Amino acid sequence: MQPLRAASADPGFVPGLTGTTDAPRDAVRDAVPDEASGEATELVGSDADASDASDAPDASEGQDAAEDEAGPADGPVFEAADRRGRIVADAEGVRLSYDEEACEFRWDELAAVESAKGRFGKRFTVTVHTPDRRWYPIDLLAPDRGRIAAWEAELDAVLDAYFDDEAS
Repeated sequence: MQPLRAASADPGFVPGLTGTTDAPRDAVRDAVPDEASGEATELVGSDADASDASDAPDASEGQDAAEDEAGPADGPVFEAADRRGRIVADAEGVRLSYDEEACEFRWDELAAVESAKGRFGKRFTVTVHTPDRRWYPIDLLAPDRGRIAAWEAELDAVLDAYFDDEAS
């Protein structure tokens, strides 16, 4: 009788969760972080494999360098944040984040973007509406009431530059 290979017995059985489980266990390499350099040191394998792995450039470093060379996008950018929430609107679209939750909308995915300031206090609300009649509000607490007026002017400039309301 062969043992049962399922997600309950082997998490590697779930596609996309971990690497493939077809390789024998002795071929899998264990890595332990080196405390001095922060890099992983191979415990099993040949020296040639270790030198090839350390010489290979990191793909994420190349992407970061390419983004830095490109510089910021042309045109207006709106950014507003408080201790819990953040709103960014630029040429790519609108991004909202609150604590660990985040959502991103391209300009062609939006039906409307509205902003409102509280009658009393320092609350600034931005609501993103989608064509399927869903809305995503976010409230930010401004440092002072004057900052709310500046945020509204910056958001209006971004909406005027990028949002095409005739397409809806």
